[in-house]
Amino acid sequence: MDIDPTQPWGIAIDYAGRATLTEEGHTVYINVTDTSLSSIITPDPLTGQYSPVSVTAQFTETGINGAVLRGYGRIGVEPVGTDPVAPDPTAVPRAVAAAVSDFQANTEAYVNLCARWTPEGEPEPEPEPDDGTEPAV
Repeated sequence: MDIDPTQPWGIAIDYAGRATLTEEGHTVYINVTDTSLSSIITPDPLTGQYSPVSVTAQFTETGINGAVLRGYGRIGVEPVGTDPVAPDPTAVPRAVAAAVSDFQANTEAYVNLCARWTPEGEPEPEPEPDDGTEPAV
């Protein structure tokens, strides 16, 4: 993934902390969010520390017969001392790498699952001839 050095998080994100990018042929959705419960970013009144920031990357790929495989990655960026979280330009690439790795693991697990359920050595049933006559009983 290419990091944009002009952007604090290494990628252009919108006002809501969202971005979309393409990695290894997948359209990956990025979300950078404060993990506090407040809409105003302030230190926690009990601890005096700011909340961590969560960086997530996720995507899905859909195949035939409704098969869906997902990739998901999440990275937490912790505040240092009593300062708010500083943007980390390596967090998004790490979350994307985790999502791609998760997708690859899910793909391998799906292949293994399908292999368990595929009958080996059984011939395909022959189709019944359709010559307009009723089959013999």
